[in-house]
Amino acid sequence: KGPLTLTLSVTETTSTIPEESELFRVRCRRSYSFTLFTLIFADGKPLKDDEVLQTLPVGTTATMYFRDLGPQLGWTMVFFAEYIGPLLTYLLFYFRVPCIYSHRFAFTSSPHPVVTLACACHTCHYVKRLIETIFVHRFSHGTMPLRTIVRNCAYYWGFSAWLAYYINHPLYTPPSYGDVQVNYALVIFVICEMGNFSIHLTLNNLRGEGSRMRKFPNPTKNPFTWLFFFVSCPNYTYEVGVWVSFSIMTQCLPVALYTLLGFIQMTIWAKGKHRAYSREFKDYPSLRVAIIPLIL
Repeated sequence: KGPLTLTLSVTETTSTIPEESELFRVRCRRSYSFTLFTLIFADGKPLKDDEVLQTLPVGTTATMYFRDLGPQLGWTMVFFAEYIGPLLTYLLFYFRVPCIYSHRFAFTSSPHPVVTLACACHTCHYVKRLIETIFVHRFSHGTMPLRTIVRNCAYYWGFSAWLAYYINHPLYTPPSYGDVQVNYALVIFVICEMGNFSIHLTLNNLRGEGSRMRKFPNPTKNPFTWLFFFVSCPNYTYEVGVWVSFSIMTQCLPVALYTLLGFIQMTIWAKGKHRAYSREFKDYPSLRVAIIPLIL
């Protein structure tokens, strides 16, 4: 199916792109989201949300192209769906609800303190993510296709169930170096969680409400933000540290595999962000790399 079109008088409207898209949706009696396109862009790039139709260099009339994006969800709901699943899934295994392990282990608890500690850390991690999603992060008006959300949820929920199954298994074996290994890992875990939260707060404050001025993040008086001296995406650096410490704490192979896959994906995101910063800002610090100080 090709895009839907609408020809309108540009000089008679001061609508923004989202307003015109919503008007078109109502006219067509569609419940789906649309992206608005115009012929003045040879590459078919969507117009920005803050552009006003009257200011576009298209003359007195313009033909707008609307592409049906199908079922969509906003970013807040996307992250909420991705994070609530691992939080609840892990707890099902921790409390050993029936039908997960043998019947005689139903609603029993592990004799190893590290299992309870791991549950507390995992729960705090995802509760923090949910709090950030609701109160810290600022999202654009963008959306994500429903099919992509299902795929992402399958990844997060599935891995959570897989690592929770082994950590909470009745035959689980504690780490080789006992409390020393667990305690050191716990310290690293807490430091990285605090660092990750600090970076998210800094990024949130980077652009004030209603401000359109773009700038790159810099270290603040908060010591956790000093990682900005060396990397472009310290939030990913701290996130990797969280899962590396959780792997050490639990000494569980599925956790290590999840950490490796997460590191690969976050490295791709960080490199993309680093390149974007370098292209956009002429005075961007040359010492910074993407995710691992002085290395990567």
